[in-house]
Amino acid sequence: MTVTTTRTAPAGHVPPWQALESAVEGRLITPDSDDWEAARTGWIVNVAQQPAAVLECVSEDDVVAAVRWAAAHGVPVAAQPRGHAARTTLDGTLLLRTRALGGIDVDTARRTARVGAGVSWGDLLGRLDGTGLIALAGSNPDPSVVGLTLGGGVSWFTRQHGFTANSVISVDLVDATGELAHVTRASDPDLFWALRGGGGDFGIVLRIELALFPAPEMYGGQLMWPVEHAGPVLRAFRDLALSAPTELSVWAHVQHFPPFPEIPEPLRGRSFVWTASTYLGGAAEAERLLAPLRAAAPVEIDTMGALTPGSLGSVAAEPTDPMPAMEHSMLLDGLEDQDINRLLAVVSDPSTCPLMLVQLRGLGGAFSEESPSHGAVRPVREPFQAFALGIPAVPELAAAIPHGFAAVDAALAGQTNGRRMPNFVGEAQDDATGYDPATLARLQEIKRSRDPEGVIRSNKPVLG
Repeated sequence: MTVTTTRTAPAGHVPPWQALESAVEGRLITPDSDDWEAARTGWIVNVAQQPAAVLECVSEDDVVAAVRWAAAHGVPVAAQPRGHAARTTLDGTLLLRTRALGGIDVDTARRTARVGAGVSWGDLLGRLDGTGLIALAGSNPDPSVVGLTLGGGVSWFTRQHGFTANSVISVDLVDATGELAHVTRASDPDLFWALRGGGGDFGIVLRIELALFPAPEMYGGQLMWPVEHAGPVLRAFRDLALSAPTELSVWAHVQHFPPFPEIPEPLRGRSFVWTASTYLGGAAEAERLLAPLRAAAPVEIDTMGALTPGSLGSVAAEPTDPMPAMEHSMLLDGLEDQDINRLLAVVSDPSTCPLMLVQLRGLGGAFSEESPSHGAVRPVREPFQAFALGIPAVPELAAAIPHGFAAVDAALAGQTNGRRMPNFVGEAQDDATGYDPATLARLQEIKRSRDPEGVIRSNKPVLG
């Protein structure tokens, strides 16, 4: 068996950047450049990733030239289209910014969309307005379609239609030898499987083709209550999430809003429990299903209403500008009243909780489906996911946030099993927990056979 080793340049080695610059149209930014700090920094600004250089690709030819140069000079190459998923695992790489690789081709008759590597979910969703179709988009409009999909892709509509990765029809990429490849189920079954949930270790993706799904009507938004109502609201959320039809997705949050001027007045400096939900259908049936939530306590803020694809990002209203963040997740085998009580004891008081937000997602439905036609993303049979977010705005918070994560772990210890979904594994957590052993072993074997020299490196390498 060929053994793959992690590529690292010899100490003090300076790659021949001039040879790369002469082969590409895009701008090469090195540690000697005036804007190096901005160029190397990812969307999560507190992750101090240290690539060897950054190339702003303006064409597919730039990507081909960069991979061939990297293969020839012993420098691993990685893609980070829009800066999301910053990781120190990208240290020492030639980091490709592929944001300029745009292009959106929507075929309403075939119900497909082909998008370039730099296309954001917001860009694609805006193009779907008026079509009666939806892609399996995540909650934030800013990440790239390609980036979210390679890691599996958890959508508002996964309960109904499955993981985003399993909606992939084809992938165009540059492989570890610098060759262009059009990958489909028929052309290369093993690579097609790995690309659908195995992450970015298997090539630099140029474009991706996805299936679209009918969505003539959508409804959703937020319901918010002061945090003192968190107990009854979370219990109502739990019961609804376990019984809801797959057309309805509902998430619950405990969130502490800082007293910053940019925070709107109704939220500024206050703590809330709130739900975000989407429904593939009309308002009347959605509201009938949501009635137990409304009955849990008097709603203070209500943004529920009809949705279009282009407005989907407003449901969770997640930040789209770069920010500091620390993340932590776990899958839950259940959520009993005592689990909710223990969780609220450690997260509901902002004077003792260093976390800005703790989220519970109702899963179920197609999350758990398994088919031979699916990719490397693992079926999730757990009914809930817990996700915690800390904002290390000052050093004291950066030190306290891991203790907040540990407190959440302890509160939910009776329901955790060590498994996670790949896109939600925090930097301090083990990436291998996103895969079952058989899936990880198959991904590792494909990586060894297709890229024995380790030319391509993802932010979550399957070989560690």
